Amino acid sequence: MESVTLVELDPAMTRLFSQQPALQRLNGDALASSKVRIVNADAFQWLETTPETFDVVIVDFPDPTNFSIGKLYTNSFYALLDRHLAASGYAVIQTTSPLVARRSYWAVVNTVESVGLSTAPYHANVPSFGEWGFVVASRRPFSPATQAGNLPPGLKFLNPQTLTLLFDFPQDMARVPAPVNRLSNQELVHSYEQEWGKVSP
Repeated sequence: MESVTLVELDPAMTRLFSQQPALQRLNGDALASSKVRIVNADAFQWLETTPETFDVVIVDFPDPTNFSIGKLYTNSFYALLDRHLAASGYAVIQTTSPLVARRSYWAVVNTVESVGLSTAPYHANVPSFGEWGFVVASRRPFSPATQAGNLPPGLKFLNPQTLTLLFDFPQDMARVPAPVNRLSNQELVHSYEQEWGKVSP
């Protein structure tokens, strides 16, 4: 790993995680590394102006509960992401729960595909969230079976068998028709509200 660029809108968050002792211990004081560059900016606006390209992009936004966040899940944003992804690079995108918000999850996958990127949707059980969804996006197909042979030794949970299972969706989470999320319609925000609104607190 040569360098990491962290784009975070709120400078108070990066300041907190780089200066608060308990949080510094939790993240291994990663934000103090000379390899890490912190950019406090809106990710959409920053991608519109930066000339940089990246081998790996990790997109971990809050869920699309409003239009301000929803713009980060549109085909306009993913087209920007595509422009800044190296030819052999991969992006991984946090989506939402394919179990609770199935249509919303597949809307994200469809939206990523609408800009010409290849996708490999997957899901995992996250203790603090439950069944959660993600998608690998790239300009070339991602093969879980091929990657299974490249896992580093000593992993606590992941092995070649469990890796391939992450990309297998049971019937209650299988792909369903879903719209492309655009700046002009913000379909995902409406879908997300409908699906998560059915979940009682």
